[in-house]
Amino acid sequence: MDCPLCRHGHTDFYHRDERRSYRQCRRCDLVFVPPSDRLSPAEEKAHYDLHENDPSDRGYRRFLSRLFEPMRERVPVPARGLDFGSGPGPTLSLMFAEAGYDMALYDPYYAADSGVLQGRYDFITASEVAEHLYRPGAVLAQLHGLLRPGGWLGLMTKLICDRAAFATWHYRRDPTHVCFFSSRTLAWWAEQAGCDIFFIGQDVILLHKPLSSAFT
Repeated sequence: MDCPLCRHGHTDFYHRDERRSYRQCRRCDLVFVPPSDRLSPAEEKAHYDLHENDPSDRGYRRFLSRLFEPMRERVPVPARGLDFGSGPGPTLSLMFAEAGYDMALYDPYYAADSGVLQGRYDFITASEVAEHLYRPGAVLAQLHGLLRPGGWLGLMTKLICDRAAFATWHYRRDPTHVCFFSSRTLAWWAEQAGCDIFFIGQDVILLHKPLSSAFT
């Protein structure tokens, strides 16, 4: 079973719970749910529809500020940004727009305008998105390709610590979470992409595309 991030053909059993199994890539360390154990698209959409992301919720804004603030420190206005996986209640993009940034949205269920994926951006955010991706390698490469030289990709996703912690980890219990990254996994991807990587706290990762990059 190939790894959905690096396409390596050697993966091993990692964990099993009452609903599904998990495998780990020998090369990049990604832990992932096999396709046979994923939800159907209709089941996945029904789960997302339950999310109540209210842009006026101060607590939710504080949560998103963990990605918003370090990105704003690195990308001055004026700049063009893309909020990828914006969800049913886009809020992070609104926070950037309120701060003077020109923002675009994309979400396969709630803002499926593929035209925005033809643009070029100074920064891209993906908050609580990476863990939902069926093809994380292809999507991360696509987002990297949308960045202008010198641009920033900001991810927010909780990282695996070790196998013992994974067994009791609340994050894996969400049925729409199918990919689980460690710091080593993301560092591996950054090296392949030629990006500098910065870990901000426990769940915010910033990747900087150099002014000259051969990876597209």
